[in-house]
Amino acid sequence: MRRPWWLSALIYMCVVLLVISIVAPVFWLVVMSIVPARQLTELPLRWLPDALDLSRYARLFSLEPGSQGLAFLSAMRNSLTVAFGATAIALLAGIPAAYSFSRFGKMGLLYGVIVTYMLPPVALILPLYMVFSALGLLNTTIALIIVYCTILLPFVTWLLKSGFDAVPVDIDEAARIDGASVLGVIRHVVLPVAVAALGSATLFALLLAWDEFFYALLYTNDLRAKTLPVAIGDFASGRMTDYGLISAVGVLAALPPVVVGFLLQKSLISGLAAGSTKG
Repeated sequence: MRRPWWLSALIYMCVVLLVISIVAPVFWLVVMSIVPARQLTELPLRWLPDALDLSRYARLFSLEPGSQGLAFLSAMRNSLTVAFGATAIALLAGIPAAYSFSRFGKMGLLYGVIVTYMLPPVALILPLYMVFSALGLLNTTIALIIVYCTILLPFVTWLLKSGFDAVPVDIDEAARIDGASVLGVIRHVVLPVAVAALGSATLFALLLAWDEFFYALLYTNDLRAKTLPVAIGDFASGRMTDYGLISAVGVLAALPPVVVGFLLQKSLISGLAAGSTKG
């Protein structure tokens, strides 16, 4: 049955409004990072700048001691180390865990793992602080990687378990008959088939670690371990807030997740489609 024209028009209108609501803030962020300072405070606001001012980006790539560029680049390095490190460890531990839950059951234990993901961060502040203090890990990227692994591992395990459930058990049994070990089955049989779930888990885990602010604020205090979310907060906490500089930091901070998302977009779309049609 063909839908009425007014319903199609309403759907397209909603889609256009949704796209505008998503694209407009990103576009304005980019504009704020390249317009002259005087134009940021002019009314009415203009969506297109009269001239381009790239000095803020030049400041962010400065390596002079005590400069804003050094703070930004150190935070970028720390964020890359923590996000990719925590994601890699969570995947290495989550893949065999998800396979075990998928093939051998133990749903009660899986629900227990998910419960740890639901714990409020406030409940873990003091215990983790005491442990890291005793081990001398405060203000280190290692401490953040450990914390983020505890956050990512339940999420990755749950997501991959759903993907592994879609892989027929007969394929595993055929590989085992041919002499493959459990790890061989996971590596050469299950993962290639469940690559969509693996890509989705990787992307979502990376985004969670990249955007995390609460623990990074509490357990870091200088350039050795501060991540980008904390650094952005520092840029915004001065007496004279430079909104153009903060916008430039936001644009650069968004690039790594965008690049990773672009590389994994096929896996993400396939994973979401598989999840929506399951059952």
